[in-house]
Amino acid sequence: MIQRLEPAPGVLYVVGTPIGHLGDLSPRAKSILMKVTAIACEDTRHSSKLLKSIGSNSPLFSFHKHNIQSRLPRILDHLEKGQSIALISDAGLPGISDPGELLVAASRKAGHEVICIPGPCAATTALVSSGLPCNTFCFEGFLPNSGNTRKQKIAEISKEPRTTIIYEAPHKLLKLLGDLEEACGADRPLQVARELTKIHEEQIGPTISSAIHHFQKKKPIGECTLILGGAPPPPPSNPPTEELIKELRTLIQTGLSASDATRQLAASSGQSKRMLYSLLHKEKLDKAN
Repeated sequence: MIQRLEPAPGVLYVVGTPIGHLGDLSPRAKSILMKVTAIACEDTRHSSKLLKSIGSNSPLFSFHKHNIQSRLPRILDHLEKGQSIALISDAGLPGISDPGELLVAASRKAGHEVICIPGPCAATTALVSSGLPCNTFCFEGFLPNSGNTRKQKIAEISKEPRTTIIYEAPHKLLKLLGDLEEACGADRPLQVARELTKIHEEQIGPTISSAIHHFQKKKPIGECTLILGGAPPPPPSNPPTEELIKELRTLIQTGLSASDATRQLAASSGQSKRMLYSLLHKEKLDKAN
């Protein structure tokens, strides 16, 4: 297969970097970070350690939530002039719960090519190792800090049938767990992943209450990824009494005895045979009166 020479001029490269283990940096990501014109990162002090470890001399400049307005035009100008720019975060794939999302959107709107160099991601890493359903899931990232917006979001999550992924800082973890316990119940399945891919990696569960018990004894350290099991399906709703009585009448009119009619409707509706028979008995009494 003929592969394109990289980095190409005027391209924004969204590069996945390790979330802990430096061995997870792909050879392609390493090559890009060594050859691009410049690298936009969250924290230059943090990212300079990664670049030093791979021998990259590409210049770094900061791009974070506090300087988006001033940096965006400059980055777009660099791309317009044919420079290649790599975007990295402190860990994982940029654009997920960080301002990289805005840079990618602005670059595409300006007509510049954007190429993602796949790499580690805390959300999917925690999800696939949690043991909870992965076929469908939703990602919430960091929840609102306080107020009605937070309460509403947690209420929505409590009713979500899919597995939910949430990020949280360690000093806020117990508060979040308490809020989830109140909204979802103590026994809702949960895994809290921390220090992923590092030597002290751990996943704490299997329920909200057990995670609370663990972190009340052991202070959480490092960013946490919560994998919350989906809400259980609601119990089947009972059809209106009038509807059940109507179905019983129809069955009896076909020639079935009251006993056979209740037995057949119980099998098809999931209702108790005793309850159905009592409805028939009550209807007869009502008519007699």
